[in-house]
Amino acid sequence: MSKHSLSAAAAVATFAILSSTAIAPVAAQMREKTVTVGGAPMYPSKNIIQNAVNSKDHTTLVAAVKAAGLVETLQGKGPFTVFAPTNAAFKKLPAGTVETLLKPENKGQLAKILTCHVVAANAMANAIRKMVTDDGGEHPVKTVGGCTFTAKLKGDRIQLVDGKGNVATVTIANVGQSNGVIHVIDTVLLPS
Repeated sequence: MSKHSLSAAAAVATFAILSSTAIAPVAAQMREKTVTVGGAPMYPSKNIIQNAVNSKDHTTLVAAVKAAGLVETLQGKGPFTVFAPTNAAFKKLPAGTVETLLKPENKGQLAKILTCHVVAANAMANAIRKMVTDDGGEHPVKTVGGCTFTAKLKGDRIQLVDGKGNVATVTIANVGQSNGVIHVIDTVLLPS
């Protein structure tokens, strides 16, 4: 082979490698039917934690999950349905609440609040809507944390009401995960 043939072959190989690395994430995103949350694609082949850490809208939730020691649990097999409050949802809490909950001495209380956002099932939005409709407009939702919230509909949107009367609306539904589903909500739900 001549020197020119080798350099042409090397250029073609380099182009092929660069093209495949640039195209791979786009192809994976198209193949996996991702949903964008917090500016990042959520891949159905990744678990809840692997996806949540990439959402710029869920940094407070991720910090809370770490502080509560729930990372390993939410990386587990599941299935889990997580109603995931955004950073803006946490900001609605009274001033200082998040900082207080993140302290090591409040780990138990934080874990209780967070696990009240988790259901031990893979509950897609259409299934939740059907349960609400079948139950005459309100359906009890029992969480891993021992809370029971009330699911209802406002138009086509799912809402959850906690024991204190706080209402969270699902703003992004059906974010598929390898171990369940995330529904993004706009309010933190609290135990009664």
